[in-house]
Amino acid sequence: MAQLLVLTSAGEHDALPALGLLNHQVRFIPLTTSHLLGAPESDLILVDARRDLAGAKSLCTSLRSAGISTPVIVILSEGGFTAIGAGWGATDVIIATAGPAETEARLRMALEQAAVDPPSMRIHASGVTIDEANYSAKVRGKPLDLTYKEFELLRFFASHPARVFTREQLLSEVWGYDYFGGTRTVDVHVRRLRAKLGDLEQLIGTVRNVGYRFNLAEDENDRTSTRTVLPDSR
Repeated sequence: MAQLLVLTSAGEHDALPALGLLNHQVRFIPLTTSHLLGAPESDLILVDARRDLAGAKSLCTSLRSAGISTPVIVILSEGGFTAIGAGWGATDVIIATAGPAETEARLRMALEQAAVDPPSMRIHASGVTIDEANYSAKVRGKPLDLTYKEFELLRFFASHPARVFTREQLLSEVWGYDYFGGTRTVDVHVRRLRAKLGDLEQLIGTVRNVGYRFNLAEDENDRTSTRTVLPDSR
């Protein structure tokens, strides 16, 4: 039996009714940072984002910024899936109408993953810092608001600096073999990623008639991508 903490602005068990049918200890607190500060310890946190996506995102990012490593599952309505991305720092998402079997499976997987996760890793490359554990990225210390695929694409590039990848290779590595979209998907995500990198957009270079590569900065101290192991906060 797990200790679950549900942050919601709705009534108890309204956010995810299936929880009431499972054998877990569930506590409910309002969806505010102030209430979270004095919240009881828990094995897993569920954040109800159905009515306030912006507030839920802010709370999720606050959890990660504070170094809290407890897995977080975001509860969404059907229309909320378009808003969530890597910048939330969530472990998983679940629709509010999910049944007991799906809910139990997602809880179990999140808890098991948290138990076996290695220490947090960061990638530093050419002014970009990527926290793989929290699915967050910064450029020159400024947080980037990335979608999940934008984050995965940036992480892949920064992990393989100076290497040239075709669009087909990027589709395979970032989107997976079972993705049936065309290579234009890569171009669209690269364009969006460059826009978010701002004056560092040149870090993602185009190799004519081939594909893309992650360009290293000119600074001698930033010529290679490095991974730094952070202390495990659990």
